Amino acid sequence: MSRKPLIAAAVAVLATALGGGAFLARQALRDASLVAPPATQIVYDRSGAFLTQIGAVTHDDRGGKRVDYGYWPLARIPERVALATLVLEDRRFHAHAGVDPRAVLRAMWNNLTQSRRLEGASTIAMQVARMQAPGPRGFLTKVREAATGLALVATNGREATLAHYLRLAPYGLGSHGVAHAARFYFDRPVEDLSWAQVALLAALPQSPGRMNITRESGLRRAVTRARYAISQLERQGALDAAQADMARRELAAMRPFEAKRRPEALHLALRYERLAREGRVRAASPFDPRIHATIDLAVERETMQLARRYLSAFRSAGARQVAVMVAERGSNAILADVGSAAYDDPRAGAYDFTRVMRSPGSTLKPFIYALALERGALKPTDLLDDIPEGASGVANADGLYLGPLTPRQALANSRNVPATNLLRRVGLEENFDFLHQLGLHNLDAPAASFGVSMAIGALPTRLEDLMRAYAALADDGLMNALSFARDERKSAPRRVMSVDTARLVTSFLADPQARLPSFPRYGPLEYPFAVAVKTGTSQNYRDAWTLAFSHKYIVGVWLGRGDASGMRALAGANSAARLAHAVMTRLHGARPGEIAPETFAPPPDRIAVDLCRADAAPACAQTLREWVKPQEMTAAPATTAQQVDDAVEPGPLVIATPEHNTHVWRNPEQPAALNRLALKLAGGAGATQILWIVDGAPFAVAQADETVFWPMTPGAHRIQARLALAPTASRPVRVTVE
Repeated sequence: MSRKPLIAAAVAVLATALGGGAFLARQALRDASLVAPPATQIVYDRSGAFLTQIGAVTHDDRGGKRVDYGYWPLARIPERVALATLVLEDRRFHAHAGVDPRAVLRAMWNNLTQSRRLEGASTIAMQVARMQAPGPRGFLTKVREAATGLALVATNGREATLAHYLRLAPYGLGSHGVAHAARFYFDRPVEDLSWAQVALLAALPQSPGRMNITRESGLRRAVTRARYAISQLERQGALDAAQADMARRELAAMRPFEAKRRPEALHLALRYERLAREGRVRAASPFDPRIHATIDLAVERETMQLARRYLSAFRSAGARQVAVMVAERGSNAILADVGSAAYDDPRAGAYDFTRVMRSPGSTLKPFIYALALERGALKPTDLLDDIPEGASGVANADGLYLGPLTPRQALANSRNVPATNLLRRVGLEENFDFLHQLGLHNLDAPAASFGVSMAIGALPTRLEDLMRAYAALADDGLMNALSFARDERKSAPRRVMSVDTARLVTSFLADPQARLPSFPRYGPLEYPFAVAVKTGTSQNYRDAWTLAFSHKYIVGVWLGRGDASGMRALAGANSAARLAHAVMTRLHGARPGEIAPETFAPPPDRIAVDLCRADAAPACAQTLREWVKPQEMTAAPATTAQQVDDAVEPGPLVIATPEHNTHVWRNPEQPAALNRLALKLAGGAGATQILWIVDGAPFAVAQADETVFWPMTPGAHRIQARLALAPTASRPVRVTVE
């Protein structure tokens, strides 16, 4: 063979090698950027209980999708974490440029002379290259990783390369990155980990599946490797004998970890995922991507159990699904958010019915009255006709008409005819716009397309929107967004109605006497503490609603079906109201027989008067407490009469509880000392001394803001409050005790 072909072949091989090397170098430099998926946000409830994780969705070139978890960045590398990681993964990290020649030679020798598992000699930098661009194992892949490892260190430096490894490394159960793993397994920041905890985590990336520390076998393997790390660190002088001994004892005491499991409430997890992707809830720091939810998982579980129990009772009448929301009054912080009976329920359980548009029935009526009061089109002493004439074809749900009613009675009885006539009086467009301002709809349609029937359910809305609107009513007319997390992007609060209007409507909704005769006393609308409550029922019983708020909580309940079918005579008052009552009393911890002496704050600059009910007998045996402006006293209609005790001069004292003409039943199973009636004045009496008089005889002397308890005795009684040092007294109230 001549020399020319040999030389040509040699030149070709050299050119190929040089060309391949140049290509490899260009590829390595291109891959030398430090790239990681977004950090996973972990959601905790208000007590710190794990709720869910919000992973980053990644789409590949073939249209596939995967969700990545972990990848928390490090503000700085804790020394313990660096030492434990390097002693196991790359002891000569600070002595090489991204590829360790000694490790390569050792791996080659061991692979040639021994038949055990092959060694790869991967350094921290080479592992970063593999994690950023995973591919099939092989010699060429190893060469590419080595070249990329060299480029990573040369481009970014050792510390940045190590920090990136600690962000990408797998720690099992979907956790990536040591900061995420520290929070995921030990629920503490990585800076606070002990030597034993650091060593255990450092052991996991070698084989996260085999070292699953939620299992006995996996934990045993991880502890063995962690003990080796502790021994090596002790030999290097990184920790002394006492520290090493303490770490070994802590490792020996470890038991399989409890896997973080998302609660059953999948709708709740999906809500937080949606809020996070919309940017409405966020973590306090990019280095600590936790979301602190307002949700109380204990309240969530109790609410879910009650919802399922009551839904089960109503299934025979056609109910198929339920939704409940609980908010903290004042902050609007959501404590419970039950979207359906169960996500996997085949009867439309995958729908989150707190967010589904449904017919609201009569739950919009309070805002029709609120707008009329705001515009001066209605006064509390006016009379509204509940008669068939002029009702625009609208009938009451019970088919009955109660005649002239005060606004308090008309709203508390949820009469359709007065509400629709009132809406027409103020104006369709005005009401439509007001309901839009309250966030109850976002419809691009003319108000005329809904007509006056928008007051009784024609205008669709959602449970979460009703919760926000009723929260504004409870918060003296100030509207705030519902709050789902401690760190949340929210719009500024805005006033949607006056304090006067909000408190008046609240008093209408909280008056059990005013609900007669449509809703009997001591039913599911009455509570042992102050609660404003409104029910709603859509046409053909498709939806049953109840919205209620106390001094502490706001509760919203929807009951119905996922399809367009109706239920069998399940109205808000006999179904959803019962569930709302159960939830509210559970939240308050109320026990049977207990009565809390509390009322809602009265409207400012108004005085309380007792008006004869429009349907009362001539002797005015039945009255309603109303709050009126002093200038309206002479404007009261002739069909009402102010009850004044002729024996005393009326003064500023108003008895808040008991109400006039209250009928009370003693509980024979309770001790006599517990059968007591709370005596309390309405706010505004000041810090004065009061004499309580029962049946004409002095009973007790107390401060005006103090609650007095009178031991009940059977019979009819007359109760009055007088100023101790002035000839001024309240109007008497009559109470009958059975």
